[in-house]
Amino acid sequence: MDSRPPEPQPLPPSPQVAPLPPRRRRWIGAVVALLLLAGVAGAAWYLINRPPPDAAAGARPGGGPRGPGGPRGPGAPGAGGPSVTVGMAVAARADIPVMLDALGTVTPVTTVTLRPQVGGVMTDVLFKEGQTVRKGDVLARIDPRPYEQALAQARGTRVRDEAQLQAARVTLERFRTLLGQDSIARQEVDTQAALVKQLEGTVITDKASEDSAKLNLDFTRVTSPVTGRVGLRTVDPGNYVAAGATTGIAVITQMTPIDVQFSVPQDRVPEIEARMAQGAKLVVTALDRTRAATLDTGTFSTLDNIVDTTTGTVKAKARFDNAKSTLFPSQFVNIRLQLRTIDGAVVVPVTALRTAGTGNYVYVINEDRTVSMRNVKRGDASVESVVITEGLKEGERVVTEGGDRLKDGSSVQLPTDPPRQRGTRPGTPATTPGAAPGATPGAAPVAAAPKPLPTAEQRQRMLDSAKDDPAQLERRKRFLEQLDK
Repeated sequence: MDSRPPEPQPLPPSPQVAPLPPRRRRWIGAVVALLLLAGVAGAAWYLINRPPPDAAAGARPGGGPRGPGGPRGPGAPGAGGPSVTVGMAVAARADIPVMLDALGTVTPVTTVTLRPQVGGVMTDVLFKEGQTVRKGDVLARIDPRPYEQALAQARGTRVRDEAQLQAARVTLERFRTLLGQDSIARQEVDTQAALVKQLEGTVITDKASEDSAKLNLDFTRVTSPVTGRVGLRTVDPGNYVAAGATTGIAVITQMTPIDVQFSVPQDRVPEIEARMAQGAKLVVTALDRTRAATLDTGTFSTLDNIVDTTTGTVKAKARFDNAKSTLFPSQFVNIRLQLRTIDGAVVVPVTALRTAGTGNYVYVINEDRTVSMRNVKRGDASVESVVITEGLKEGERVVTEGGDRLKDGSSVQLPTDPPRQRGTRPGTPATTPGAAPGATPGAAPVAAAPKPLPTAEQRQRMLDSAKDDPAQLERRKRFLEQLDK
């Protein structure tokens, strides 16, 4: 009998698993990828939008802020919600000037093109470009020699004709003597008298010709007709210039005084004319394009005699001394015309006045540190203040900053108020530092666990997620600053 162990039998071949179809594999891969993306997005949303520890601890059932920049609950910032730090101003009485703002163009009083009055070669230019010249200053010279010769010729002709006139007068006296002696015919006397008259006319013409030649000689000295500033030179010495050339030698612009032309609404014309009829001098201020710097101060001059139908305005003109040359011809400036002054008006900063569908309103700060929305009527305004004609009294406090986060009855905190615990109503005593919320004042303080602060990475994520919303970004920055404090 064979005692050898039986030889192992080969296992039957395992059936091969059929591979999944390519279409099904792609579908499963897409589902897995979507699940991974959803998980990553959910984790990122939680890290960015989760409320900080102190905000979660101070939340109340009434609905508080969800987080920095998040949507507010139904109870904030109204009654029961946290107070909002706002800017404050007191309504006061002041004298407010009524201003009219307009855009103006600087216009010179006089602009002259310096043209030669006689032709010739310009030998000298006696001015520098941009120089200020006075009336009568010699600015250029034209070759005078041809005009000197013309003057000498005219003078010689006059002297000759005057001698002939003198001889004719002597002859006429002789003829009259002979006529008295009945030694000459009257016809000869009359002929000689006519000759004297003719020569007298010739002498008058000669004198006029001499004066004209003398004037042309004077015109070879080109002088300034006004006091002003010379522009760029258009002709160089050595060139021939013609009398009355359109281009001229240069342009002279009067700089002091100088005018500014602007437009005023036609509704303001009666008030301006009434003030001028009273003899009032209306003060006009010229400002730069940013309205930050005052260029010069002048007086109102006149109004045009017609209304521009396309704009409904009337052209006006004001005059400025321009002693410091701050106004330049054709310069655009902002004009501020002071029409009158309102004495003792109730005024508030322009930032305190708000507008809604029902009209203008302000937030009045009450004694209990809540605000009341009050409708008001506004009057004229200056750059920084606005007149309140109805709805506000002197001494009342109004909100100037932070009003976009308020509603009627909201709690506010002023920058000068001492800090109080978050979530406490105005007038509620703050808990003792270190005491548990709701503990009896004066009880022994309970050690509070330190609140964890967000890391630098978490801070950056919080700011990056709100970079497209400036208001939300600003709220998150203030929230982080409060955490650091």
